[in-house]
Amino acid sequence: MVVQPSDIRCFTDAEYEELGIPLQQDLSNCDVLMGVKEVPVEQLVPNKTYLFFSHTIKEQPQNAKLLRVILDKNITLIDYELLKTAEGQRVVAFGRYAGIVGAYNGMLTYGKKHGLFNLKPAHLCHEMEDMQEEYFKVKLPPIKIAITGGGRVAGGAMEVLDKMEIRKVSVFDFLYKQFTEPVYAQLHSGDYNARPDVEVWDSPDFYTNPHLYKSTFRKFTRVTDLLMACAYWDPKAPKLFTEEDARQSDFKIDTIADITCDVGGSIPCTKRSTTITEPAFDYNPVTAELEEPFSRPENITLMAVDNLPCELPRNASRDFGRHLIDNVLPHFFNADAEGMLERATIARGGKLTDRYSYLQDYADSAANNKEKQESV
Repeated sequence: MVVQPSDIRCFTDAEYEELGIPLQQDLSNCDVLMGVKEVPVEQLVPNKTYLFFSHTIKEQPQNAKLLRVILDKNITLIDYELLKTAEGQRVVAFGRYAGIVGAYNGMLTYGKKHGLFNLKPAHLCHEMEDMQEEYFKVKLPPIKIAITGGGRVAGGAMEVLDKMEIRKVSVFDFLYKQFTEPVYAQLHSGDYNARPDVEVWDSPDFYTNPHLYKSTFRKFTRVTDLLMACAYWDPKAPKLFTEEDARQSDFKIDTIADITCDVGGSIPCTKRSTTITEPAFDYNPVTAELEEPFSRPENITLMAVDNLPCELPRNASRDFGRHLIDNVLPHFFNADAEGMLERATIARGGKLTDRYSYLQDYADSAANNKEKQESV
């Protein structure tokens, strides 16, 4: 095993050297290359096996060229996002830390909007333990916080609220009771979606036919102060609410932490993503325009950072590495007996695998665009 030197990585070259791990710029003698983000196309080494988040399975326009070059260079591509158990559960992800940092940022944003407290930004904390030292500053009035989702992201967000000693209540109590302390509720898909022609909630049907459902989230907008959006959203599913809903006088939400950061997704106010250094913007519900953060009390302030785990890179990297060691590396040494690596392999031998053959036109589009540019 070798590590490629880097002057921007959260773990320094010296830390690897202290552990006796060789540093090597040229990786041409390695068989398997593991990174995290997309590899720049000019740095891809032909005939190797790569593991990284390629962001190609949803035919993201910006990465069509990447997939095309992977095919042209006879690269085997295994995508972390596709590494799952036979039951479909992902085995490596940054979701927990997205939830942890996202919830912290949500509280930071709410405190700043209302002049209640000032938290040290997560990215200025060396590790999560330093960030947790800030929790004692959080002093809230009896507001209601809604967390959507039931996966790793929501779990990470609830970790933060629990450690801040904010009490979790039932969805019924959240909707219909008043409290003298801040509380939060976890909302699952069945709490804010309904199929008009079916009376009983059926989760498998919702995930199979999301286009047949309507949002019932409006009842939550009347009682929620801070929304933390942690749920995966299918583009065929209804949005949580509409921009028209946000203009209604009983729309109470004034701060949103869009932790999933789906631009144009379940939160219609999320019209763009934000950065770690400038994490928030205001949405004016009257004009539907974006404004400077904290510019008007009547605006909705949104936090929509799209790379949240990067704010606690050392913790997130350790967690991710642990999942890789425990759940993925063994499959390289047991001939992939359970087929996990095979199910996550997008390309091999200059071709797309059968499971991902639907990406052929997408990959070819990059070649077609190149030909057009060269002919101009």
